[in-house]
Amino acid sequence: MATFLYKLGRFAFRRRHFVALIWVALLTLAGVGAASAPAAGSSSFSIPGVEAQKAFDLLEQRFPGSSADGATARVVFKAPDGEKMTDAANRATVDKTVKELGDGSEVVSVTDPFKTDAVSKDGTVAYASVSYDVPGQELKDASRDNLEATADKAQDAGLTVEMGGDALQAQPEQAATGEIIGLALAAVVLVITLGSLVAAGLPLLTAIIGVGIGVSTITALANALDLGDSTSTLALMIGLAVGIDYALFIVSRYRSELAEGRDREEAVGRAVGTAGSAVVFAGLTVVIALSGLAVVGVPMLTKMGLAAAGTVVISVLIALTLIPALLGYAGRKVRPTGEKGKRLGRRKAAASSASSASSASSEAKPNMGTRWARLVVRRPLAVLLLGVVGLGAMALPASQLELGLPDDGSQATSTTQRRAYDLLSEGFGPGFNGPLMLVVDAKDSADPKAAATAVTDEVKGLKDVVSVTPATFNKAGDTAMITVIPNSKPSSTQTEDLVHAIRDAGVGVKADTDAKVLVTGTTAMNIDFSQKLTDALIPYLGLVVGLAFLLLILVFRSILVPLKAALGFLLSVLAALGAVVAVFQWGWLASLLGVEETGPIMSMMPIFMVGVVFGLAMDYEVFLVTRMREAYVHGESPSQAIVTGFRYSARVVAAAAVIMIAVFSGFIGSSESMIKMIGFGLAIAVFFDAFVVRMAIVPAVLALLGKKAWWLPKWLDRALPNVDVEGEGLRTAADAESKDGDEDRELVRV
Repeated sequence: MATFLYKLGRFAFRRRHFVALIWVALLTLAGVGAASAPAAGSSSFSIPGVEAQKAFDLLEQRFPGSSADGATARVVFKAPDGEKMTDAANRATVDKTVKELGDGSEVVSVTDPFKTDAVSKDGTVAYASVSYDVPGQELKDASRDNLEATADKAQDAGLTVEMGGDALQAQPEQAATGEIIGLALAAVVLVITLGSLVAAGLPLLTAIIGVGIGVSTITALANALDLGDSTSTLALMIGLAVGIDYALFIVSRYRSELAEGRDREEAVGRAVGTAGSAVVFAGLTVVIALSGLAVVGVPMLTKMGLAAAGTVVISVLIALTLIPALLGYAGRKVRPTGEKGKRLGRRKAAASSASSASSASSEAKPNMGTRWARLVVRRPLAVLLLGVVGLGAMALPASQLELGLPDDGSQATSTTQRRAYDLLSEGFGPGFNGPLMLVVDAKDSADPKAAATAVTDEVKGLKDVVSVTPATFNKAGDTAMITVIPNSKPSSTQTEDLVHAIRDAGVGVKADTDAKVLVTGTTAMNIDFSQKLTDALIPYLGLVVGLAFLLLILVFRSILVPLKAALGFLLSVLAALGAVVAVFQWGWLASLLGVEETGPIMSMMPIFMVGVVFGLAMDYEVFLVTRMREAYVHGESPSQAIVTGFRYSARVVAAAAVIMIAVFSGFIGSSESMIKMIGFGLAIAVFFDAFVVRMAIVPAVLALLGKKAWWLPKWLDRALPNVDVEGEGLRTAADAESKDGDEDRELVRV
């Protein structure tokens, strides 16, 4: 592996014009494809296998033309203080509003609150429901504008008018504020780390090119493959993260090789052969983590994971080829590491690399990473206990984790959706915002109406049920819809218990009437989705960690080092989940972070965090520990190898982690609770994993294990292929390359 990449790096350095042209051509091709591709519609959301999805599919079949997947809007009216909605003036305003709401080519129906019992018992709140024949994100701007303008007219007439529903969910604007802030902070950190504007600019440039190709390709294929906006968002986030990281590690290793007295072409080859090998295996772990989302069984998550994994592959290829090419263009503007490196860089390339490294280590002043590593090596048990106990304490709240999906009740109080949600809760009870839809499949029943009546009567007797509407049958008379209003809000555990209770009751009804009872609706779909993700979390962890464990055995040729890496990752993820629960579910520091509403954690958060953070965690593990492994293989003692690894890699790993924390933290300021939660969770997870696990627990464990850390059974050592991540074979390759180096350079000149 190292020898192949060494040759690839030198080839890219020498043929820099050819390599750069290829990547520019790919970026142009992807851009043209994205610009000429048809606009993507609303991506379909389905959860195969769950009851709510089966009921939804049955409705599509038995109630044709009902636009079951069409957008809906609720226009909520509240009378002025001291008045009722039934007062003549207020009623006239509502009647006029209902009529105007129906004026639209995409409107299927509008309900009149005075004809559908949609007025609260105290008469102060009423609502009208508007149904459309297209999903929310396919709704024309004209329909949305008509909805808002009509509501404004009613507001001007003296009523309080708010709106909710998915009809208001316009195509999200791709605001790049978070990405811009992240890139700006990344640039600052890179300049501090690499000490050069040119060197700092290379990782940013290549990361942007990689993300540009990846996101443009996703945009070009979005309509054909039914990809949603969240797909490109995840690819953008991951692509920036790994693109900067991978380029940073290769550029940093290149500067170190220059500092040891090698010429620029040789330094590029060795940087790609060593750090590039780590990039390949780190990229593979990220690809495994993202592709593993397919085990969840949700098509949307599968597409998101595969698209992001494709962007990671592009980032790896760019780091291995375009970075060497750009280093060739940069020439002497990318200097060796430190002032000592400058002096060493002037020495003749014929000087022994081992001699140069020894001179550098003996004369150079110990950096912060070296001093920290020596402290850990001296007190490994204390550092290990402090790190494990600290993260363990942070993980305790995770035992109370409750999962759910955000609704209008989790929106900011400044939004009309949240105000409409609160008005409906005030007028009709908290459960009104999360009605359950029962589908009674009585096709095999001798008396469908009796079956529907039996279902209605049984559900009315259940706990936490406020009301049950009469059954509505399809034209064939073999399928009925029944709406159930719970007593609790949609995201509560009481509503979840009610869904399970209705399903249990449905089993009994089926036995008596030969009818099948299914529960669906947004609330039931959210509950089923959360349960499906919860059930998939352990298999997903097993698959991802297991495959990565095997991959890391190849990299480190050790059993205990990969095991330690996996256990450390689990500890950091649990601690991060504990922090998320404490803030977003319990309300700790909620006001400081701008969290307006606490409640269940978004159901996608744990599995999403596992996938993203696992990839980044293994990046840091590979980059930090491979340098230790390299030093150990080259003859250093286990303790000294730890110090050497930190001397050369700690600063770069810390910089990469700080960049990722800055990028993710930029999303904490979002008004969307889901985005805020993801930003906080990923930022705190990277902090725990990079600075507590990789920088403290990992060297402590390695110091305690000593030579045992690098133990591998002889039979397994013989069976495994030698991938040579440490670059042991580069000396032979360098000798071979040097013989024809002059000839290759002459060809380049020609």
